Amino acid sequence: MRIVREIFGRRDYAIIGELVEPGTRVLDLGCGEGELLAWLKENKSVDGRGVEMTAARVQKAIARGVSVFQGDLESAVGDYPDQVFDYVILSQTLQETRDPRGVLRSMLRVGKHAIVAFPNFGHYSVRLVHLFSGQSPRNKLFPYDWYDSPNIHFLTIRDFELLAARERWRVERSMFIAGQREVSLFPNLFAEIGVFLVSATPQP
Repeated sequence: MRIVREIFGRRDYAIIGELVEPGTRVLDLGCGEGELLAWLKENKSVDGRGVEMTAARVQKAIARGVSVFQGDLESAVGDYPDQVFDYVILSQTLQETRDPRGVLRSMLRVGKHAIVAFPNFGHYSVRLVHLFSGQSPRNKLFPYDWYDSPNIHFLTIRDFELLAARERWRVERSMFIAGQREVSLFPNLFAEIGVFLVSATPQP
């Protein structure tokens, strides 16, 4: 297993940085303070845009020199025409959306590729906490109590794979992380984070 480096303390950012091709058009949904967009702009020369709900984060992102506007990512995607971006990124936010399938469909409408990263609720540590405590899991992957968690949908790597198959999306690459290492064996059990590069299957 190879060591996964970090960008701004985020292993998922490092994987996403590998997946994005230089000189492409990128939309980052829920971009936070714009760290990833700024890195992609500096290191991959991308033409990047971002959407973020929190005003203070938008201001910090703009201060980094990236183009970000304040808005709800679930409705903001609808403002863009079809296939205007090469990549649409949603990192560590899918589980917080009201309509995750709708968001993913919108991402693949406005982008040629979607890059999705999310914490894996199927990780063995989460299963054990739930089994032995009988309570909603709370650990380093999901550090919130059930009543103040931003997470609405708890999905596993297997759940995402089944959805992709049902929607006939093409999974071009998938990478799985546990700690600082990439996981290749039983990722639904041993990976903490899943990162998928997907595209819409052309209709016949």
